[in-house]
Amino acid sequence: QVQLVESGGGLVQAGGSLRLSCVASVPSLGFFNMGWFRQAPGKEREFVAAINWSGGSTVYADSVKGRFTISRDNARKTGYLQMNSLKPEDTAFYYCAAHRYRDIQTTEGQYAYWGQGTQVTVSS
Repeated sequence: QVQLVESGGGLVQAGGSLRLSCVASVPSLGFFNMGWFRQAPGKEREFVAAINWSGGSTVYADSVKGRFTISRDNARKTGYLQMNSLKPEDTAFYYCAAHRYRDIQTTEGQYAYWGQGTQVTVSS
């Protein structure tokens, strides 16, 4: 059973930075592509960023492009989401997810494994 555990969320002022981590309990993270999603109060969960198994290919939502960076360290079985220049509209519960399809996926239905999430709050 694949388990994903996020950490790194918190309260930050607008313009600040946070780095989220996602530790996977798998024999080898290299078999999985990873993604980050977020859900704000009263809204549907939305795609944020995704990375392929090697880290060589990434995709971002337009709303975070240029501010967020997704990365991974397969040896540490950990994925990361570096969030810079945070805005109040980035406030949401952030989820790490993983799947074993060959190609990067941006729709949540393609992800079989999910973490419990971590709260990110950006004050103005």
